[in-house]
Amino acid sequence: MGYYILRRVLQVIPVFLGATLLIYFMVFAMPGDPVAAMFGDKQPPEAQLQIIRDRYMLDEPFIVQYLNYLSGILRLDFGVGYNGQPVIETLARTFPVTLRLAVEAVVMAFGLAIIIGVASAIFKNTWFDHAMLIIALVFVAVPVFVVGFTFQFFFGVQLGWFSPTVGSDNGWSGLILPAITLALSIYASSMRLTRASTIETLGQDWVRTAYGKGLSRRRVIPVHVLRNSLIPMVTDTGTQFGILMVGATVTEAIFNVPGVGNTLYQAILRHETPTIVSFVTIFVVVYVLLNLLIDLLYGLLDPRIRYV
Repeated sequence: MGYYILRRVLQVIPVFLGATLLIYFMVFAMPGDPVAAMFGDKQPPEAQLQIIRDRYMLDEPFIVQYLNYLSGILRLDFGVGYNGQPVIETLARTFPVTLRLAVEAVVMAFGLAIIIGVASAIFKNTWFDHAMLIIALVFVAVPVFVVGFTFQFFFGVQLGWFSPTVGSDNGWSGLILPAITLALSIYASSMRLTRASTIETLGQDWVRTAYGKGLSRRRVIPVHVLRNSLIPMVTDTGTQFGILMVGATVTEAIFNVPGVGNTLYQAILRHETPTIVSFVTIFVVVYVLLNLLIDLLYGLLDPRIRYV
């Protein structure tokens, strides 16, 4: 297993280089002058604008800017944002907020997906199963920003159950409404996958043998069926993480969550290259490491799996 882990960790290097190069080029190719955009309609003298451009090396060729950024990353220096604050400080302030939001959303989404998915598989083709599939299809079809604005209006403004915006109240309780919004964006596909996997597992011969030996449903479902049905869902978690990050950016912007997604959105509007590339780089590294963790979980769910 040690060789397998080492090989997967080394795969982070080309992924890291490719992702940072692509993102840096996309930001570099964006039209407009980011320095002039910082001042809006009240433009300072050109000499002052040129000083800022020189500070951030914006007049240098693309490859020079990229190599300079890459050398800074190797020194754990993510650069300085256009507001004068080091990007690493911005990341340290916003990442815990997004992490809390992601943990709440994942617990809600996958907890509900497992419960509803297994129940729908057990009561297949009943009114409950059909109703849950229809609800899942609705959440698959509706974009996350529509769900977010709807929840914000009804549960935040009309009913007053939650605060319409998060702001400084970004503790666990303050993130419940955006977490629900984000959870529903990944719940639907996970529930359907859990249902299909559970139905397939329930049809296996060893499940019928377990029932034939007199084991109760309370024993067979959680111990034997659920454990084997979770493998496809664990695989799907890596894909869902990408959806989670995109959804977090939109959700944080809607609910004014001071997290990574909202900060990244504001940085894109300002063409703030150091912040954009650094944040996306962190996303890529976390994504790769999470998929490595998911691969290692296979061995816990199915002892027959071996790593080479």
